[in-house]
Amino acid sequence: MPNLLRGRRDMSSEKSSTSHHDDLPGAVGRPATDEKGEVIDAEFAGADTSGVDPKKVLLKMDLRLIPMLALLYLLSFLDRGNIGNARIEGLTETLNMTGPQYNWTLTVFFFTYCAFEVPSNLLLKRLRPSIWLPSIMVAWGTVMTLMGIVQDFKGLLIARLFLGVTEAGLYPGVAYYITMWYCRTEAQFRQAMFFSAASVAGAFSGLLAYAIAVSNPRPKRTKSSYKGLILQQKMDGVGGYEGWRWIFILEGILTVVVAIIAYFTIYDFPETAEFLTEPERAWVVHRLRYQGSKDSGQMVAESEHFKWKYVREAFTDWQIYLVYWGIVCPLYGTSLFLPSIIRELGYTSSTAQLLTVPIYITAAILAVAVAWFSDRSGQRSPYIFACMCVIGVGFIICISASAHGGVPGVVYAGIFIAVCGIYPAFPGNVTWISNNLAGSYKRSAGMAIHIGVGNLAGAMASNFYREADSPQYILGHSLELGFLAVGLCAVVGLRWNYQRINRKRDQIPLGEFSETENSEKGDRAPTYRYVL
Repeated sequence: MPNLLRGRRDMSSEKSSTSHHDDLPGAVGRPATDEKGEVIDAEFAGADTSGVDPKKVLLKMDLRLIPMLALLYLLSFLDRGNIGNARIEGLTETLNMTGPQYNWTLTVFFFTYCAFEVPSNLLLKRLRPSIWLPSIMVAWGTVMTLMGIVQDFKGLLIARLFLGVTEAGLYPGVAYYITMWYCRTEAQFRQAMFFSAASVAGAFSGLLAYAIAVSNPRPKRTKSSYKGLILQQKMDGVGGYEGWRWIFILEGILTVVVAIIAYFTIYDFPETAEFLTEPERAWVVHRLRYQGSKDSGQMVAESEHFKWKYVREAFTDWQIYLVYWGIVCPLYGTSLFLPSIIRELGYTSSTAQLLTVPIYITAAILAVAVAWFSDRSGQRSPYIFACMCVIGVGFIICISASAHGGVPGVVYAGIFIAVCGIYPAFPGNVTWISNNLAGSYKRSAGMAIHIGVGNLAGAMASNFYREADSPQYILGHSLELGFLAVGLCAVVGLRWNYQRINRKRDQIPLGEFSETENSEKGDRAPTYRYVL
């Protein structure tokens, strides 16, 4: 197991490399300097990267980074959405909750979740990922465990509020963390690999809830059968707790255990990654620093230092507020209510849990496949648009079949199709915005705002599938379809604007601004080109 100090970074010396690489046009020339005239890439300025094998380096990074990130997000999504599984195992009946009260417990999570995402992302780089990410994981695992002992609606409401606070930093933090290691044309495949853990979480949640909460008839205890009884019985009734309580308790404990391991296995930044050689570190850092300007013909390094103006620019950047809601509304609507929707089609609770599994497994495979093609083509919008169209087809099937009635299999097929469009579209959208924000801290804040504001859609989606509308849920499916239509328009509008700006910048003569000025401008510099 890697040493706890492995990959730690001296925050007072944020450096990168200016060594030459074939991916970047032209020679590097004189070393890049910051606004104080200091050489940005002093540590790796003399490194020879001619012998670096890009495929080998990327494979090293994938093996060291992605599995742990995927596990973290799997547990995050599992802990966030397992309330849907707990509901059909008796949570609302035990706590004497009404349908609207249950929806409120879902909604309040997103208020604190959205509010704390930007501060968390800014702290991530200051406090180091290897410290910050496991620490918030311990916090949310503790909250999740305590959710298993709540006694009424108020207790559950408060627990969900604190779960939002503690989980806020995980997804935007990991999404930003990936951009600190991978270039724009490599990012979606890695985003999809760790995000597909959400799909696996959906499948695993159904299996785990089935295993934990569904009680079996207990045979008479005898000396010979006692051991087998302990191994075979489900958790319903163990310790005097209902099965749904054990869903929270066991998954919360698992999260804390994994968080402790994560302190030792998460690397901070490429500059200090011991599993890379010095030339490999130089190659990784250099190409990340200059990726935004490589198509302009003028090499401009991204700004790495912190200024509050970058945070303000992120809040006022028009591109941050588009597209996301059209994908997040269907994502949260299905993840929170899928077991209930399937149960209302006439299936038993246990069958409903199991029927979620093939949906999520298929979605995970498609998310990775679509991301691979998107990275290969260097395009984001066509794949996002196509996946959103698939989501639309799924919800149209759901609405039509629900209105007709008596065809639960067709409704299930519609949900299946919709989810298979949601999970490839989501990492594509997050990667697209990360590709088009320049400057480390602006990207950090911008991605958190994008994800945070977008997640307010989760607060709305929590109320789309009302108990009064079951089993058809026509209103919920229709609202999802409406937000999707807005999202499709936003994709078209965003791509058109990016193309317009890129063409305009192509006409601007090189050298109009100094390298330092262009670096400070970030994605607004005439040397920066947006990814389409």
